[in-house]
Amino acid sequence: MSDEAGRKPARVVVADDQTVVREGIVMLLGLLPGIEVVGSAGDGDEAVKLVAEVAPDVVLMDLRMPRCDGVEATRRIRSQYPGTQVVILTTYADDESLFPALKAGARGYLTKDAGGDEIVRAVESVLSGDAGLSPGIQRRLLERLSDSDHRQTHPSEPPDGLTGRECEVLVLIAEGLSNQEIARRLHVSTATVKTHINNLFAKTGLKDRAQAVRYAYAKGLARPPAS
Repeated sequence: MSDEAGRKPARVVVADDQTVVREGIVMLLGLLPGIEVVGSAGDGDEAVKLVAEVAPDVVLMDLRMPRCDGVEATRRIRSQYPGTQVVILTTYADDESLFPALKAGARGYLTKDAGGDEIVRAVESVLSGDAGLSPGIQRRLLERLSDSDHRQTHPSEPPDGLTGRECEVLVLIAEGLSNQEIARRLHVSTATVKTHINNLFAKTGLKDRAQAVRYAYAKGLARPPAS
């Protein structure tokens, strides 16, 4: 993507609600080869409007922003302006942040401790049709895939209106994990696990974990242990 290679610089928009952070990223990008910053936005709504105005090649998108967060902004950009790729640049690398962003259409995901070279590689990768993921994020994806190898594939349509995450929690309950163990496995807080359990119990009418285990077996979400 360098000028020596005969390519035009990648036109990049930066979206981050923290002014100091946003200006710092813009300043850093201005020093990197093969990148031209064409605008910056303070939230997701501004980012979408800016994409419509300047048609950048890539948006470096923060996740936690007011009015319109990074996931929703990514979904809107990829739906309305498919010529623009999105690379998430955030402090958060937990599953609750990572997977919704990738499902929304982000092609890259970096944490804010990424260096300039890593940002350039991510931008080049997504413009070449590849994924621009930091090594740490790649490990998270591999861990998630490895975990899923030990579980039965969920039905394409979760029963009783359960979300994908509620199904995951239900499967782990069926595996005999405690709330604390589920929290560690999913990289979330125990309070979040309790919320998911309360929600799935309300949706299914289940009273306790024993009923939840039987429900998971009956719906094909989990497989009973071999006798």
